Amino acid sequence: MLDDGLSASYVRQARAVLTIIYEDLLNQPEKVIDLPSPKDKKGLPAVLSRDQVGRILQAAADTMEEALLMMTYSAGLRVSEVIRLKARDILSDRRQVRVEGGKGKKDRYTVLAEETLRVLRIYYRQYRPTDWLFPGKDPGTHIARCTAERIFKRAKERAGIATEATIHTLRHSFATHLYEDGVDIRIIQELLGHAKIETTMRYTHVGRRAAERVRSPLDDLVNFEEESEGCI
Repeated sequence: MLDDGLSASYVRQARAVLTIIYEDLLNQPEKVIDLPSPKDKKGLPAVLSRDQVGRILQAAADTMEEALLMMTYSAGLRVSEVIRLKARDILSDRRQVRVEGGKGKKDRYTVLAEETLRVLRIYYRQYRPTDWLFPGKDPGTHIARCTAERIFKRAKERAGIATEATIHTLRHSFATHLYEDGVDIRIIQELLGHAKIETTMRYTHVGRRAAERVRSPLDDLVNFEEESEGCI
């Protein structure tokens, strides 16, 4: 329970309602961007395998959904960041994505994958976005957060993946897969826009790269016994 007697679950629900009201109905996202979230007991982030991510992307219903999910994963974006991307934020010549006013109102650059750029070009030809990269139903608005979350959920269901995951899991997966590929943790921190390196260090606990280099002492013990049996 929180100090004022409200549970973390209750506060999360209230925060979600306020976010929908100000972001989707009043179009005033700046009013809720810094709303505090209750802190649960810290655990390791949920992560999807590369195969699972690929299956989810392939299960997108159309080019727009594929572009949105691919952008979220390949650039390591928060859902609040991907829905607010503008067409001008795609720097195709530099292979970068500009994130303006991310968490803490900080700007940053992250990577633009070649495959994402290919899909974006198809998406551009079909939808012709001018301001917001992923426009909402009403003129001048961006796609709603709940719509982006629903797109991920449906793609995950179509892909037949039972693992508990949300669209934010794509961001966790991006960071973990980079770490497994040997990317320096401080570069990952910069791409994710983390203020503290400790936040990024969580991915060292879920990545397989370090663990795969560890050899159990039992293997050496078994090898020693086999060699001993061959001695005269």
